[in-house]
Amino acid sequence: MQFLSDNAASVHPAVWDALKAADTPDTPYDGDALSAALDDSFAQVFQRPCAVLWVATGTAANCLALAAMVPPHGGVVCHEEAHIEMDEGGAPGFYLHGAKLMLAQGEGAKLTPQTIAAVLDPIRDDVHQVQPHAISITQASEYGCSYRPDEVAAIAEFARARGLRLHMDGARFANAVAFLDCGPAAAAGPVDALSFGFIKNGAMSAEAIVFFDPALADVARYRRKRAGHLQSKGRFLAAQLQAMLEGDIWLANARHANAAAAEIGTACSGRLMHPVEANELFVRCTPAERAALRDHGFGFYDWGDDAARFVTAWNTREQDATALAKAVASL
Repeated sequence: MQFLSDNAASVHPAVWDALKAADTPDTPYDGDALSAALDDSFAQVFQRPCAVLWVATGTAANCLALAAMVPPHGGVVCHEEAHIEMDEGGAPGFYLHGAKLMLAQGEGAKLTPQTIAAVLDPIRDDVHQVQPHAISITQASEYGCSYRPDEVAAIAEFARARGLRLHMDGARFANAVAFLDCGPAAAAGPVDALSFGFIKNGAMSAEAIVFFDPALADVARYRRKRAGHLQSKGRFLAAQLQAMLEGDIWLANARHANAAAAEIGTACSGRLMHPVEANELFVRCTPAERAALRDHGFGFYDWGDDAARFVTAWNTREQDATALAKAVASL
């Protein structure tokens, strides 16, 4: 009964079907029909024009988006627990050629205009200090907390007032949309670029960088090639994205994962470290309690010395979620 990560989930059958259907000759790189249709497909999702690039990993999606916004001498404000800071092996510094991550605080791994200002206000406007060029937020956050549309709008307004670009790491964007029960456009807000995650949600090897400023996409295309991410058979990445958008499979998958997390979260009650607003649960439990859960066949990661993280997925079996809920409740 696997709750280690949604990265471990299987590939959705519709994606396999799309990959097989794409296995016919077409123009290489991103000149194929499926890739060419991505802009229109995502424009329908967000109800506004956009330019979409496929890449194979979330790390590449985040870093290529930010590299189009930030020069090597600049900085990116992000939460101190942000994935780009904690879990990307220094990739932002590599892709951005030395640009600095400027760390801010915030409850639930979420930023606010106030916590961002606390980082920016002390910076002098001179060549001796790194100047900010962008803000990056994560939807849903690294602690599974979802930004409300008004929270994103407030950060976007702050960014505009400071002349900064706004990027959203949406590795679990689908789960945030499902939790918020709003349209994708509202969940993303007026960001400049969104790293729209699909691999955690049923795809095999494709993520989307959604640029709402086409000028940024023009820059990112060159950077994608230079970084070695312009795959010669790009139609197989585009096919995965198109398959997930078809019939809103991406949203149905996220709703299933969220429902499983909500069931487990109800049983965890006072043990929860953060509210369950996506498909991650951070649960206080002792080493002995974690050992007992593993003896019952549950797989998960320890979260420090006194907690565990459980992650549900699009294919989490209902009986497994129920079993974990009962097991935690009985501790």
